[in-house]
Amino acid sequence: MERLDMVMDVGDIPKKSKWFMLSLQHLFAMFGSTVLVPFLTGLSPSVALISSGSGTLAYLLITKGKIPAYLGSSFAFITPLTVAIAGGGVPTAMIGSFLAGISYGLIALLIGSFGLDWIMKVLPPVVVGPVIVVIGLGLAPTAIDMAMNVDGNYSGTYFTVALFTLAVTVIGSLFFKGFFGLVPILIGIISGYSLSLILGIVDTSAISESWSAIVNADSIGAFFSAIFIMPDFVIPFVHYSPFSVMSWSIAAVMIPVSIVTIAEHIGDQMVLSNVVGRNFVKEPGLHRSILGDGVATMISACLGGPPNTTYGENIGVLAITRIFSVFVIGGAAVLAICFGFIGIISDIISSIPSPVMGGVSILLFGIIASSGLRMLVDNQVNLAQNRNLIITAIILVIGIGGAIVRFSIFDVNVEISGMALAAIIGVILNLILPGKELANGEKEKAIVKED
Repeated sequence: MERLDMVMDVGDIPKKSKWFMLSLQHLFAMFGSTVLVPFLTGLSPSVALISSGSGTLAYLLITKGKIPAYLGSSFAFITPLTVAIAGGGVPTAMIGSFLAGISYGLIALLIGSFGLDWIMKVLPPVVVGPVIVVIGLGLAPTAIDMAMNVDGNYSGTYFTVALFTLAVTVIGSLFFKGFFGLVPILIGIISGYSLSLILGIVDTSAISESWSAIVNADSIGAFFSAIFIMPDFVIPFVHYSPFSVMSWSIAAVMIPVSIVTIAEHIGDQMVLSNVVGRNFVKEPGLHRSILGDGVATMISACLGGPPNTTYGENIGVLAITRIFSVFVIGGAAVLAICFGFIGIISDIISSIPSPVMGGVSILLFGIIASSGLRMLVDNQVNLAQNRNLIITAIILVIGIGGAIVRFSIFDVNVEISGMALAAIIGVILNLILPGKELANGEKEKAIVKED
């Protein structure tokens, strides 16, 4: 049933006088989180913005313009991306991301053919919840290192900036209202950046050079050359040969993560359906939205950006403004692409000190872990039952402890570690242990009611 209090329906086109500001609002909502992922993994923030916008446009096309969802950088892939880049460079990580996108497509095909029941049996809350906890807690050391260390050495100045950034972000999350309540991460980053400028820990040389080139441009051509840049794309068959970096190991690192992100995607679609007042799981269908996620991730991989996923921040914008137009979402995507080509914006993002990002990461990574616990609580998963307790305990220890399995297939070495291994073992345990009816918790929730 459609919401009666909506300001703008899904297919409505906004007035030109308001279109830019409405889209800019969505851009701000996703900006902080989207640039944080490449910042942590060593990818280009500019490419992340461009791939985010491109992926969102592809998503809107695949879902027939019926789902007003924005896609940004996925936090679930931070650790796999870091491992892949450390082991084989950015091209290896991009191949892994592309394979993860293909796995989305396969899951979408299966859902379109056989419905949802099977995937809910494979991915019940007792498996997905603990794996999400692993994602958040596994990233905790990264956040703390960024917050207080310089080249491995403790810095009181850095930690002060991180705690200040964290405090502003927390205050914003709790007390800011309206639009400002939707962008506490962005406000925290701006506040931390301002303090860093005062303390003298920001390198602004690149920004100064870019600004100087803009104001001193002596022709139209020089002016545009000073403003616009070519981002550091990493494109297959141009910058590397995909077949030379393809490996079973990278597939084993990246593909299992999609198990968790698909479960999160289903949850996002249910929330979005409730906000807009339409059942997007049935029309245009969950298979289309998952396929859209997968294609967006593959596009990002072909550009050198992180995998994409639907963003809760932008769902929050929809809930407050009650403006559900896909044209507003599409406008935000176009703005993100434009921002990615503007040099001075790239310079500003690159100049953000690590303790600023470390400060917001403390909160964000903790929220990820807490959302896993919330999934268990909301679904009333009974950990007094030995079956559920065993599955949860094994997932947590294997994932956070960094367990590794190495083996060979046809003389090819394969390594599965950390979160990926925890997710696989959790799925297997849930399928083989007796008492499967306990996996979804005592509060049964039907995702889709078949006609």
